[in-house]
Amino acid sequence: MGWLAALLVLACLLACWPATAPAQSGKSASVSQLKLEQADDGIYLNAQVQFELPNLVEEVLDKGIAIYFVAEAELYRERWYWTDQKVAQATRHMRLAYQPLTRRWRLNVSPVPITNSGFGVSLNQNFDTLSEALDGVRRVARLRLGDISEIGEEGPHPVSFRFRLDTSQLPRPFQIGVVGQADWNISVERSARLSLEKMK
Repeated sequence: MGWLAALLVLACLLACWPATAPAQSGKSASVSQLKLEQADDGIYLNAQVQFELPNLVEEVLDKGIAIYFVAEAELYRERWYWTDQKVAQATRHMRLAYQPLTRRWRLNVSPVPITNSGFGVSLNQNFDTLSEALDGVRRVARLRLGDISEIGEEGPHPVSFRFRLDTSQLPRPFQIGVVGQADWNISVERSARLSLEKMK
């Protein structure tokens, strides 16, 4: 049975490998907006990420394989006498998949990792096009960091924001196949000192 398993892995890798010349890696990801906002129910981070999805990743999506993104934020309180103190952190997991039966794109958003065994507590959005779905991924809105009593109003607050394509959530054969491929390396990190803005 060992050779059968190896053959299956090889077939999966060949299925996701581009049939023509290798796709060029997309442009580097960047964070075009980072904002810290205060609302009655807490402190929120809004971010806008810019990236293009490489052709190879689109081909995997078209085959019905879901891809995953992770956005993470940490907020600190400045201390002149010691290193900054981390006072809040939050993570958002996103699962993007094509639904062949409806020919629509589904985006699941959750504060915890999304597994194939169930989506747990997640928000679902459906889109008619991949472009619209990616806009939903790029726009990290209302990422709740905590209460004002935990964070404090005095600022500015040092914030660290990270966004990445999470290949560890891909099926195992695909995880092996994407090792070392630049097309799958979509990630960005940005740090900034942000003042609280009143949410409109």
